[in-house]
Amino acid sequence: MVEINVNNQNEQQSVKIPERRQYHGAIPEKLPVLPLRNAVVFPYTVLSISVGQPRSRLLLESMSDEQPLIAIVASKDPKLDQPDPQQVYQVGCIAKVLRLEKNEEENSVQLLLQGLDKIKIERWLTERDYLVAQVSKVADLEPASDDIKAEAVRNNLIQRFQKLVSMISYLPANLVDSVSQTQDYRQFTYLISSSIRIEVKEAQAILEKRDILEKMNKLTDVVNHEIEVFELGKKIQSEARLEMEKSQREYVLRQQLKAIRKELGEDGELQLKVEEYQQKIEQSGLSKEAQKQAETELGRLQRIPEVSSEYNIILTYLDWLTSLPWKKSTKDNFDIKRARQILDEDHFGLEKIKQRILEYIAVRQLKQHRAKELTEKHKQQTLSAKQNREGVILCLVGPPGIGKTSLGHSIARALGRKLHRISLGGVRDEAEIRGHRRTYLGAMPGRFITALRDIGTNNPVILLDEVDKLGSDRQGDPSSALLEVLDPEQNRAFRDHYLDVDFDLSQLMFIATANVADDIPAPLMDRMETLTLSGYTDDEKLHIAQNYLLVRQKQENALRINELTVTDNAMLKIIQQYTREAGVRSLDRRLGTICRKTAIKIAEDSVTMIHLTVDNIVEFLGKPTFYYDVAERIKTSGVATGLAVTAVGGDILFVEVSSSPGKKGLTITGQLGDVMRESVETALSYVRSKAESLNIEQHFFDTTDIHFHLPAGAIPKDGPSAGITLVVALVSLLTNRKVNMSIGMTGEMTLRGLVLPVGGIKDKILAAHRANLSKVILPQRNEKDLDELPSSVRESMSFILVTDIEQVLSEVF
Repeated sequence: MVEINVNNQNEQQSVKIPERRQYHGAIPEKLPVLPLRNAVVFPYTVLSISVGQPRSRLLLESMSDEQPLIAIVASKDPKLDQPDPQQVYQVGCIAKVLRLEKNEEENSVQLLLQGLDKIKIERWLTERDYLVAQVSKVADLEPASDDIKAEAVRNNLIQRFQKLVSMISYLPANLVDSVSQTQDYRQFTYLISSSIRIEVKEAQAILEKRDILEKMNKLTDVVNHEIEVFELGKKIQSEARLEMEKSQREYVLRQQLKAIRKELGEDGELQLKVEEYQQKIEQSGLSKEAQKQAETELGRLQRIPEVSSEYNIILTYLDWLTSLPWKKSTKDNFDIKRARQILDEDHFGLEKIKQRILEYIAVRQLKQHRAKELTEKHKQQTLSAKQNREGVILCLVGPPGIGKTSLGHSIARALGRKLHRISLGGVRDEAEIRGHRRTYLGAMPGRFITALRDIGTNNPVILLDEVDKLGSDRQGDPSSALLEVLDPEQNRAFRDHYLDVDFDLSQLMFIATANVADDIPAPLMDRMETLTLSGYTDDEKLHIAQNYLLVRQKQENALRINELTVTDNAMLKIIQQYTREAGVRSLDRRLGTICRKTAIKIAEDSVTMIHLTVDNIVEFLGKPTFYYDVAERIKTSGVATGLAVTAVGGDILFVEVSSSPGKKGLTITGQLGDVMRESVETALSYVRSKAESLNIEQHFFDTTDIHFHLPAGAIPKDGPSAGITLVVALVSLLTNRKVNMSIGMTGEMTLRGLVLPVGGIKDKILAAHRANLSKVILPQRNEKDLDELPSSVRESMSFILVTDIEQVLSEVF
């Protein structure tokens, strides 16, 4: 018989061929029942168990030598020490107690049992001291001796069992011979079942099946499963051994390399560097992709000699990778009142711009608060929506000196973020944006990655200065590369050529500045929200100069507050006669000159305080530089005052027309563009078509040469805005009537005399206001633009809105 010790199944077992007979003895009317945990006893099986539970020991003590039979059943829950009748299986095995030995030290009984036959519990009799039940034999249905299918299943099971025995060390080799020699199907099945490890549920299922053929099929499945598990475990073990051998080999090689470096005196320094960079990689919060790349480069660093050119390249790359703010950010301050106070402190006027900035901050504040109020699911949706709107890019367009760059500083201060300025003027190389690939000598990351490294946070305010002055050449188009940086759908995974890993730029706030919106590439312009900053009026400049510029210049030139004072009239004279600009940059320089000359006088101990007035301003700034000569320029016929917008703001534009004897000659001078040249031809054609109604000789052009000239010929001029001015100047010449010198005008004209709207109305009117013009003629459809004018300008000037050129001519003479 097969002897199985359930306490130590890993040991080699002795195998005896069981007797080929069933138990034919009489079963008593009632039998004590011994539940087993984690084991099912089969017929023909001999096993040794250790009994320690009080109830089981009491059962064994009540047994007599005359009747050494007990019923063995398996417990459904192996965690139960003393299961109830409902907690054990109803089919088990009748067993004979062959030997019983007490172990006083361990307070247990060692029991040797022999399984005899399969039984079923019919009725439970008692469970007071121990379990007692009425049982009955259960016969198995054996196949016929000539059943070919059963023979085939048996042979297949022997082959699979033989393979399993060859793979498992705890099964003895002669077990296969014992199984093969067993011809009885029932005994053959139980012998294999008791020889291998089977889960209690599966073993119980095999025991309960009555058809031996079904038992063998089930047992075949169990054996196949064990083979697959063993083969998979063997494969895993083999792979683990190979990996261990590889690691051991690398360890040996590294030890040898370490010994070589030690002999060369390089060991200590390299090890310190490796440990230093390993610590940086762990602490810098790299993304998974970046961390993998860094560890790869660190592994390369350990394998190459220090004299290699790659050595320093890898060191530089690791420095860049670990010094970037992957997860470092500053906390935003969304206090609207504080932001408004900061903007008012730093800038006077610009109400529309300030309002848009406050709107941006208010939206960010509401998103943050609403996200906290919603449920987790809604919160995720809110955050996703927020991310889609994170990339709002403000583009401040206006003339120089208007305060665009300083507005960027104020926005950063209001939000509590750091600011970095990137000057794009004259940038022509795409690598300035995307960086150089590491294959090139002296490769470096682009300006945005460099800015993040310098700032130390991943959510600064990036000021893109002079975005309209981007260039392009054979080295690429930086404006196209800038599209990815500014697009919120793409910059979440911005890939710099030098780093070659994704970096999230979506937390950056971009503010661009430009002088002329038309010079910004259209795709780039499409990604930005344009805010136009027009020039300042004289009153606004006066306020800015007295409360901002003069105070700062005093501080920069070491003057006390009371050591220099400037009257308002003197300041207005500086604004009107020493500067001519839309902004205040030249004004700031003039005040700096006054402060420095004041410092000289105080340093020489000649004075203790300077009071600057209209009378002594020449002493500090010399004679006036600019003056408006509208009255002098308009004193003859053939001259009209137009309004234009330049890169430095609005300005007045004189149109001069003269005639001389000739034959249909048309001369155009003043460095005019194609559009303005077409406006000249349109004006001439209109006047010729309306000659009779304008009291002009109808065939004047047949014997006359016309010359159009726009002074300041060194400055290029283009655009359709001078259309009505050209007509007025030509009519003034041909009718010998002077144009009202207090009127300025702008508007495009069609060939039939309709006046069309134009742009830059605010800048043009401010230029007219600086030139002391009292009336401005505008297209009717530009009436809406008057709302943007300061109240002081609207009150001091009158505006004539026209729809056709006849209305213009009726007003100007």
